[in-house]
Amino acid sequence: MPPMSTRTFQITGRAGANASAHILCVTGPITHSTAPALQEAVRAAAASTRLIIDLSEVPSVDSMAIGALVRAYVFCNKSGRKLMLVGMNHRVRNVLQLTGVDSLFDTYATIAEAESALG
Repeated sequence: MPPMSTRTFQITGRAGANASAHILCVTGPITHSTAPALQEAVRAAAASTRLIIDLSEVPSVDSMAIGALVRAYVFCNKSGRKLMLVGMNHRVRNVLQLTGVDSLFDTYATIAEAESALG
């Protein structure tokens, strides 16, 4: 069995190449204890009309993470904002598929691909 990830959870935000986009880069597993921080970061980025959440440094998610991502989708959708997820590894993508919420999200392999899709 591989060792547990010891990555510290962190969210950093930055402006995207497109002026209306904001990027949240998440590092570490999203769990019951870290999911509220993700929700707060999504709310804090409310000024942007497009939100890209970079999950390339997220090794795993639990059920609370799925709930946080769905709440982020609902929050963005209700306010007319576009939400995109990028960089999901197989494990994270699989959890989204197994829970049946994967179809809610526009997903891309990289931030550059997501920004390109914004036009």
